[in-house]
Amino acid sequence: MQVTETLKDGLKRGYTITVSAAELDAKVQEKLVEAQPDIEMKGFRKGKVPMAMLKKQFGPRLLGEAMQDAIDGAMKQHFDASGDRPALQPEVKMVGGETWAEGQDVVVEMTYEALPEIPDFDAAQITLERLVVKAEDAAVDEALKNLASTAQAFEDRKKGSKSKEGDQVVIDFKGSVDGELFEGGSAEDYPLVLGSGSFIPGFEDQLVGAKAGDEVAVKVTFPESYGAKHLAGKDAVFACTVKAVKAPKDAEIDDELAKRYGASDLAALKGQIAERLEAEYKGASRAVMKRALLDQLDALVKFDLPPSLVEAEAAQIAHQLWHEENPEVHDHNHGSIEPTDEHKTLAERRVRLGLVLAEVGRKAEVTVTDAEMTQAVLAAARQYPGQERAFFEFVQKNAQMQQQLRAPIFEDKVVDHIVAQAKVSDKEVSKDDLQKAVEKLDEI
Repeated sequence: MQVTETLKDGLKRGYTITVSAAELDAKVQEKLVEAQPDIEMKGFRKGKVPMAMLKKQFGPRLLGEAMQDAIDGAMKQHFDASGDRPALQPEVKMVGGETWAEGQDVVVEMTYEALPEIPDFDAAQITLERLVVKAEDAAVDEALKNLASTAQAFEDRKKGSKSKEGDQVVIDFKGSVDGELFEGGSAEDYPLVLGSGSFIPGFEDQLVGAKAGDEVAVKVTFPESYGAKHLAGKDAVFACTVKAVKAPKDAEIDDELAKRYGASDLAALKGQIAERLEAEYKGASRAVMKRALLDQLDALVKFDLPPSLVEAEAAQIAHQLWHEENPEVHDHNHGSIEPTDEHKTLAERRVRLGLVLAEVGRKAEVTVTDAEMTQAVLAAARQYPGQERAFFEFVQKNAQMQQQLRAPIFEDKVVDHIVAQAKVSDKEVSKDDLQKAVEKLDEI
């Protein structure tokens, strides 16, 4: 077997791999000898089939396997010896593939872009600022008011009062299409908050201004996209009896409210809210510090980038941004999207930082544990209520999805590894200052 270099230009590499006919024949013979003890053939005892007959029957198939094994082995041997790591899957072409015949040498051309050598850097040179925000009483009180509003109750309005948007009306209703009642279209003592949008469009609007005791015929049209196909697009009438009109009332901020949210008393609930707010602040602060770290790494570590990786990343960025600007398009039948210079610049930054973080993680032996992956899958599965089991099975069978879940965990662990060696100082700021810093992240 012979490997000859044909191209070395920057990160571009080219090699010719030659596997002699004799080597191939030897590998086929080796496979036949290995398989012979288990082969049965009519007229022969198990393991006693002559080698010549085995080669005639199984030789062509084993020749293909031997050819692939030889090429794979040569590639592995080359990468082990050279230390090259291809940026993408190497392109492999067989020379004279259509005209090749058994008994000839196999010649393969292999081309790829090598990953560059990533220069070392001193993490101790990096200086970072960690923004620290305390949960102030005003923020806790604001969160309490929001809880009270979401835990609102309803109390009867004065007799004869007309309902307003935001009120709750208690109704009995019976729905019919073409004069026929339909299944699931009737209910009694149903509490409906007007303006909540919980019923089909137009239903709640027609109950605004109704009083307790009123009979209202609500006329609506089911949307074409309605889940029940036998009702989609149909006109319907709901005969409604308004039994009560109730005004919203925010819950009192007291121990009873605290107990509704699982706390022993109001003081304990305030403590829980303060902890939650500070956890949110820490998450936002970390995002700001991470951006500062990546900015410094981008300026500190310079090296040649594999053009194929940059081109692929720029194309992905252009495609993603195009869909964000055209949210009504859900498929990919929109023609090619040419990346701009801005897309390419962003792609270069992403590729550079991705390679730097990957190299730091490799040298530091950073790994993603099974427990961390399980937590990531559980978090992702919550986005598909009722389909969690199917999502788990999908992830188990899909290596690309596993990598999508693993990548951000790995990146965060590498960032933490670098931050632990950097010079980090804490700076106490207000919630508004932190918010402004977070908003700036979207401007870059």
